[in-house]
Amino acid sequence: MKKHVSLSDIRTFVVLAEQGSFTKAGEKLACSRSHISKQLAQLEFSLGVSLLIRTTRTQHLTAQGKAFYERCKQSLNGISHAIERVLESADSLSGNIRINCVGGYIAEEIIASLISDFMVLHPDINIELDFSSRRVDLVSGEFDFVFRMGELADSSLIARKLTDIKINTYVSPKYLTKNDKPNDPKDLVRHRCIAGSLKNWMFINSDNNKKVEVMVAGNLTCKNGRVMVSSAIAGNGIIRVPELYCKTELEQGLLVPLFDHWQVEPTPFYLVYVQDKHQPLRLKAFKDYVVENFSKYLT
Repeated sequence: MKKHVSLSDIRTFVVLAEQGSFTKAGEKLACSRSHISKQLAQLEFSLGVSLLIRTTRTQHLTAQGKAFYERCKQSLNGISHAIERVLESADSLSGNIRINCVGGYIAEEIIASLISDFMVLHPDINIELDFSSRRVDLVSGEFDFVFRMGELADSSLIARKLTDIKINTYVSPKYLTKNDKPNDPKDLVRHRCIAGSLKNWMFINSDNNKKVEVMVAGNLTCKNGRVMVSSAIAGNGIIRVPELYCKTELEQGLLVPLFDHWQVEPTPFYLVYVQDKHQPLRLKAFKDYVVENFSKYLT
């Protein structure tokens, strides 16, 4: 039956073998000769072999002691190098950062620009950027950060709110020349709507906070914001998208808000990551950059 072998006893034995005497080993380890002798006795008892032969004038390793010393020294050196590399990577602005983000306009225009500017500041950091809306497991280590829209339920993660994304319902003047303008969300059932991932549209009245949910239908269903905006401009239907997607088109009059008093509740946008009090410096630098600068990329 194997007995417990102390790593501390092994380390003391390696230092003792290297120093060649209990006195020098005690100075190296800042402990007494008797303590070293006790550790050696414990190690030999646990292993069931003699590692060191000691006389009044000299000491030398047994054959088993020599073999054990060589292997332990190599292993301890490996541990030391591993510790050094971990500390080096934790304190260095270099290495990889893996990021997942919902695709579309926000990813391509805002997040991509933000990451590009961050990489200019820190050229030794490599970014792996994944655009997808799939549910990812941050705890597994697949990604370091995730940008997400909507409320989040996982309390084991840190979610830093970056902004509230304003969403509204828009239509092109071209569509209104051929169709009566709806006055109420319920009128949308008689209109063509260009839907993304959701076909049940929720509205809230800015005057009385009354809420209405409408199931819309149309000739086009598409999760790409750019396609939805261009199709709406062409007069193919009514869209409900973040205002960010069509700021230019609104300024040019190619699209106009559909309702005056019926609004869509804004959607929160988060930077999500695993809680870690020992977060590497490169991850902390990215988190701080996003939190401090994100609002600049919305203008």
